[in-house]
Amino acid sequence: MSIRITVNGKEHDVRATPDTPLLYVLRDELELDGPKFGCGLAQCGACTVIVKGRATRSCVIPVAAVDSPVTTVEGLGTPAHPHPVQRAFIAEQAAQCGYCISGMVVAAAALLEQHHAPTDAQIHQALDGNLCRCGSHLRIARAVKRAAGERA
Repeated sequence: MSIRITVNGKEHDVRATPDTPLLYVLRDELELDGPKFGCGLAQCGACTVIVKGRATRSCVIPVAAVDSPVTTVEGLGTPAHPHPVQRAFIAEQAAQCGYCISGMVVAAAALLEQHHAPTDAQIHQALDGNLCRCGSHLRIARAVKRAAGERA
């Protein structure tokens, strides 16, 4: 079955059953490697994308349920012109192994679209569902604050 979705500003006709998780379509059909498979239960955040301006776990949303554009980490910026959150994560050296980082960056970008100067509590709440096994949470929080300051 062919399903049309818009990802990172481009329309795609993908061949998938309606119940196929969006994550599988992004990785297998569109060959995007930013969203990662972590837990498959929407509990780790590695698969986070933006849908309707909100951080969304792509591992549990069926592709047929996606009725608005999707943004992955690849759609936020480019190597030549990174998104402010991407620049801040680099500046703060927020990644260690890097597995969680695309989900963290996307969640932070969604937060900053909602709150241009988030409080520490808002940052904590927005990233609460994104796990980092390396323990880089303090650097990640600093990166979000840096990106918020850059956007101001």
